[in-house]
Amino acid sequence: MMASELLEHESVSVELPPDGGFLRQPQVLRSIPVSRSTLWRWVKAGTFPAPVKLSVHVSAWRVADVRRWITERTATGGGRGW
Repeated sequence: MMASELLEHESVSVELPPDGGFLRQPQVLRSIPVSRSTLWRWVKAGTFPAPVKLSVHVSAWRVADVRRWITERTATGGGRGW
């Protein structure tokens, strides 16, 4: 997909860049309204995609992985709205 896509979940609207892009932690947290602690707990538990290392000090999530996770959660109800 070339253009940004707007995903909506109840009252949360999320604009994500193209699938080939990456999201840093602040962008992920704007897309998934949970705390930083919860995000990392989910990553550790394997319930949220792990970030990839882009350099020694930079990690980011693939947009396609985050989009897929959001889509799966909205399709199944995901618990607590996610």
